[in-house]
Amino acid sequence: MVFLGVDIGSSATKLIAIDKDYNIAGRSVVQLGTGTAGVERAVQQFYESSGIRRDEIGWITVTGYGRSQFGEANNQISEISCHARGMVFLKPSVRTVIDIGGQDIKVIKVDAKGGIVSFTMNDKCAAGTGRFIDVMSKVLDVPIGELGDYDAKSDAALTISNTCTVFAESEVISKLSSGNSIPNIVAGIHQSVARRVAGLAFRNGMEKEVALTGGVARNSGMVRALSKELKYDIVIPDDPQVTGALGAAIFAREKFSAETT
Repeated sequence: MVFLGVDIGSSATKLIAIDKDYNIAGRSVVQLGTGTAGVERAVQQFYESSGIRRDEIGWITVTGYGRSQFGEANNQISEISCHARGMVFLKPSVRTVIDIGGQDIKVIKVDAKGGIVSFTMNDKCAAGTGRFIDVMSKVLDVPIGELGDYDAKSDAALTISNTCTVFAESEVISKLSSGNSIPNIVAGIHQSVARRVAGLAFRNGMEKEVALTGGVARNSGMVRALSKELKYDIVIPDDPQVTGALGAAIFAREKFSAETT
């Protein structure tokens, strides 16, 4: 018997299954999110790669931006709760979780059990989100997975004064036209996002240790910029993109136990 967590984001779909002892039994990640074929592909990939059958799954919990569109789940839980629970399971000493998603930013203070103490989120603008970084990578013609390498080559981060994605895009194009180096522009983009995220974090209040989850956490330049703004070392899980799915799987395991006891 296994328990499945499904995290349907705006830009990626993640699945994690755990057994009764909370060991990972299967996983899949597809870089397509809600409203696309990504969900179906991720589910198919999960079954094919794990060898798990549908009748071996005791409970399915879904979370994320597109959770209401997934009809196979037994229940839904917010991504705030799932990121908090998943991160504290991986690193029990964490007390602040920052999740930079495709469409929003979440700053979550947590207790020792992964429960939510308080949270703040920005969900009205793409500024500071994964979407903002994705747009900038396309303008620069730099693969998003290489932004961290470019950032490391910067000798002076250029200020990106606009937080609006549309205006910031024009600003970046202007800086390119003026002959500024791509590494310095990339560092400026990361700095801009980090300041936006730090503003939310300071508003919500932080406690050590601070962790970063979501696909953006794989960007070493973004991690460096955020650490500098927060003046904290940042904990990064081994696979930060699936933290929410892991939290959902943990909730699925516990929900199944509660329902069958």
